[in-house]
Amino acid sequence: MLDKERIPKHIAIVMDGNGRWANNKGLPRLAGHNAGMVAMKEIVKHSSAIGVEYLTVYAFSTENWKRSVDEVNGIFKLLVLYVEKELRELNKNSVRVRILGDYSKLPEEAVKSLEKALKKTDKNIGLQFNIALNYGSRDEMIRAIRLIGEDIRLGLIKPENITEESFSKYLFTGEKFADVPDPELVIRTSGEKRLSNYLLWQSAYSEFVFMETLWPDFTPTEYEKAIEEYQNRNRRFGGRNIT
Repeated sequence: MLDKERIPKHIAIVMDGNGRWANNKGLPRLAGHNAGMVAMKEIVKHSSAIGVEYLTVYAFSTENWKRSVDEVNGIFKLLVLYVEKELRELNKNSVRVRILGDYSKLPEEAVKSLEKALKKTDKNIGLQFNIALNYGSRDEMIRAIRLIGEDIRLGLIKPENITEESFSKYLFTGEKFADVPDPELVIRTSGEKRLSNYLLWQSAYSEFVFMETLWPDFTPTEYEKAIEEYQNRNRRFGGRNIT
């Protein structure tokens, strides 16, 4: 049973396994992505229901551009469809949508749809739903270094005054909506056990839960199992376990 008093404040998810789910069923890959969108909708709703304050999902990485043109275009069309269909409910439940990554590189229709969601939900005070789009953690950190370099050139900061906290503010999680805490829990589905260039800085002391379930089959019940595993761990942040 979940301890409602120890729900992670911020949960990040690598939604992996859409393609394998479709292949297992003899369906096109886009059918898997469509089923994945349905799963994501349920996890967003359940996050709000159990008191998660920040949910970050890895929707499209900087490396995903290497996929076929048809698959990439299909993913963005599904994203537009999701936003159009769910925006009213997201707003009704006071979910605030934010984007991690340079989404300006996406197709024009997707950019317009996302900006509509950002504007419509900007004042909401419930769950903050961060969607990582055209996101890569190494790219994020290089971008932060360039921004810091420019501020040093302008005399706004001194190199000796740069700290972990000040560096964090130049990341996507700190630039436009500061005070997003690092994720306590990172979940990856489909049995893969790697981060794939996702929140490398922010997850330095996160707990990781890797699940065999393919993302389209990831239900709220599976979600709670991952949270229960997190709650059963002793987080030490590099310190000794003193008994």
